[in-house]
Amino acid sequence: MNYTERLSNVTVLGAAGKMGSGILLLTALEMVDLSLKPENRGKVFVINAIDVSSEALAGLMRYIRAQALKAAEKKTVQLRAVYADRADLIDNEEIIMQYVDDVMVTIRPSVNLEVAYNSTLIFEAIKEDPELKVKLLSQLDKNNSHKPWYFTNTSSIPITQLDEKANLGGRIIGFHFYNPPAVQKLVEVIKSAHTLPEVEEFALQYAKSLRKVVVPSADFAGFVGNGHFMRDALHGIGEAEKFAKDVSLPEAIYMINKVSQDYLVRPMGIFQLIDYVGVDVCQYIMSVMNPFLKDEDLHSDFLDRLIGQGVLGGQFSDGSQKDGILKYEKGRPVAVYNPDTKKYDLISDFQASCDEKLGAMPRSIQPWKSVAFSGKSEDMLKTIFDEIKTMDTVGARLAKEYARRSKEIGLQLVADKVAFAEKDVNTVLLTGFFHAYGPINNFLD
Repeated sequence: MNYTERLSNVTVLGAAGKMGSGILLLTALEMVDLSLKPENRGKVFVINAIDVSSEALAGLMRYIRAQALKAAEKKTVQLRAVYADRADLIDNEEIIMQYVDDVMVTIRPSVNLEVAYNSTLIFEAIKEDPELKVKLLSQLDKNNSHKPWYFTNTSSIPITQLDEKANLGGRIIGFHFYNPPAVQKLVEVIKSAHTLPEVEEFALQYAKSLRKVVVPSADFAGFVGNGHFMRDALHGIGEAEKFAKDVSLPEAIYMINKVSQDYLVRPMGIFQLIDYVGVDVCQYIMSVMNPFLKDEDLHSDFLDRLIGQGVLGGQFSDGSQKDGILKYEKGRPVAVYNPDTKKYDLISDFQASCDEKLGAMPRSIQPWKSVAFSGKSEDMLKTIFDEIKTMDTVGARLAKEYARRSKEIGLQLVADKVAFAEKDVNTVLLTGFFHAYGPINNFLD
């Protein structure tokens, strides 16, 4: 079965979720592009969008139509050539709408798992629950005579565990898209101990067709991305808890969030990032990783406490940020949750005093966007960190310790052979987390 044949009947499990919807969109576009090639004219391509909610699937179809329209508008010139033999398609609008229709007719939304029994390729993007994943993968494989290949979007569960428990015989690979899949360039590819060579070969071809940046990871819980992020988050939480001995916890959270964003030139502070992923999601990922760790305990009582009080963060279906550790207005933090009072404390009430405690900002500091998209980020970062090295303010000390710990985490991932090279760790943080630089660097040496 060649590349095109493998993509002729596809299923996405969890298709209406924020990850599944992006995977569905990218794959549907790839399938339609294949169907429009001369050698594939007349072939039928089907992608089953499976989720538990009919209402969510209806919303998914609206999302896909809107995104397919944007995709068609960006490649109108190419589509004119593709549809050149269609005498009925005259102007650009007709061509664009034909492409959108071709995408929509390929997608079959369903709440029934049985429609996947004829698929040759199945993307799994359901809840990060090992038992649930194994249950569904086992059911699919027992009822599908085509011996399908499985691409799991897990960000933490070892692929070998899923492979062996679901008895998939190596027909599975970890293909971890980053959020949102339609925008993010990074994909972590993780082989199980049994993944068939042809499955990996197809995965790499598929990633190349989607123009993704591929970073391989060893099959160890959390892989490279969450292996770094979860430890980085725990460091930030730990620093805030230590700082809270002298100030209130909301003040400490504000200061560590500011240091991890502004001083370290990151797109968002660590507590914003936890909110973005979801407080409960972060804690769950740690719980999945923990049984595989010998000498450390990835757990936060602070996150447990927040979850117990219903503070979860995450995102709305339109991509906007829900309130979590921080409260947001127009996407910007305006308050910090206080678990003692179960209320949000306004940042404006303590910002000035906290900034004074942190001390003067480095004069050379620049916003993340100005550095990341400058074309000369290396020089700008060297100037910023050279200045931070000479400073002895509270903010500078916290920044230096945070950067040191971030580098230590990255180097440990390489030493533990989770990451195959230092550049892989840096690529994940640069591409998947949009950092302006990788954690393994010499800026503060």
